[in-house]
Amino acid sequence: MDSANNAARSFNKVIEILDRYDRNASKIIPILQSVQEEYRYLPQEVLTFVATSLNVSPARLYGVATFYSHFSLEPKGKHILKMCDGTACHVRGSSAVIDALRDKLGLSAKKITTDDMLFTFETVSCLGACGLAPVLVVDEAIHGQVTPEVALQLLDEIVQKEQQHA
Repeated sequence: MDSANNAARSFNKVIEILDRYDRNASKIIPILQSVQEEYRYLPQEVLTFVATSLNVSPARLYGVATFYSHFSLEPKGKHILKMCDGTACHVRGSSAVIDALRDKLGLSAKKITTDDMLFTFETVSCLGACGLAPVLVVDEAIHGQVTPEVALQLLDEIVQKEQQHA
């Protein structure tokens, strides 16, 4: 199923989100956060609908969505991996972890989501946990002093859990 069909199927969720925030344009950020939580990204057709519903220009909404790095205009995988590549993490070996995860997942700096939409792997400039360097966040769990072996083990654990629930 493509993302457009998926968006159309659950479009009523967007209406619920808009109603929850009283269709108030001053609540654009929490509205976009809720939409992204529902879809795992901000589909173009949903952004247009939200802009119309809030009586704001689509350009304004797009500007907010692109200004904050938290928001994504591209579909993301079910599991989000974020590897810090800031100075402390880089010096302590984040590059080897990044290479190991990209190799295992078949990803690159440009292609960050697996074809099966199970994983999105991003590098970030800083996670604010420099004392734990190198740091990998798996979904919302922070893992410090990560080696390539530890990162691949975390990945394998997720795949096993997914297979058990399939």
